[in-house]
Amino acid sequence: MEDKFVFKKKYGQNFLKDQNTIARIANIVGLTKEDFVIEVGPGAGSLTKDLAVRAKNVLCYEIDKTLEKILTENLKSYNNISILYQDFLKADLKADSKNYHYKNLYFVSNVPYYITTPILFKLISSSLYFQKIVMMVQKEVGDRFCASKGKKEYGALTVLLNYYFDTKKEFFVSRNQFYPIPKVDSVVVSFTPKENRENLKNEAFFIKLVHDSFQFKRKTIRNNLKNYNLEKVESVLKKYHYDLSTRAENIEYNVFVDLANSLYE
Repeated sequence: MEDKFVFKKKYGQNFLKDQNTIARIANIVGLTKEDFVIEVGPGAGSLTKDLAVRAKNVLCYEIDKTLEKILTENLKSYNNISILYQDFLKADLKADSKNYHYKNLYFVSNVPYYITTPILFKLISSSLYFQKIVMMVQKEVGDRFCASKGKKEYGALTVLLNYYFDTKKEFFVSRNQFYPIPKVDSVVVSFTPKENRENLKNEAFFIKLVHDSFQFKRKTIRNNLKNYNLEKVESVLKKYHYDLSTRAENIEYNVFVDLANSLYE
């Protein structure tokens, strides 16, 4: 593979070469022949093959059209794989998936690290229901995804993801398992949709409030939300034994949900 392909830094191309790790990623989901999987950035198709053996259908998005020859050759033995050579972030997932019939939908991918967060929010906004999302991401990003309150990694992204998902670090992956070897280690993270998600009056307002709350990491809620109704903010915080001198990094995600619903007009 190394001899056939010129790796493109702009697409964050580092291909996973360890077969045991590939199998572990696929095993997390527990795929059956009734299931449909979406993958982004199949690279040379190593993970794609493993998914195709287990699932009914696999739909891949690959932005690099120069990979078409390699993927066609590597995946020629499989008749349940479709590849769209386009930018995943511009795709209409609902339209692309409408002709597939399946019991459960999953997203499983060693994602291009430079677009990890946009991919997640693309999935959230797609109006498709993913039974589980499994992504290999940069270790530092995985730490932010799964941080608990009070940790330095806990931020706006953590809060937003905690509203939508139960997140879990599955296992660590060394940089040495990739070709070419990247500068960072990785971690596989799973996202399972919350079964009893709190209702939001306005999702966009919630997202803005969370970002504003963490605007200046070391400042208090009083300072970061000074343009909001602080009396209402204080009233909500008191219910959870917080006050205006609390920093956002010490507040659980559900408090932000309550704040957003109380402040939205």
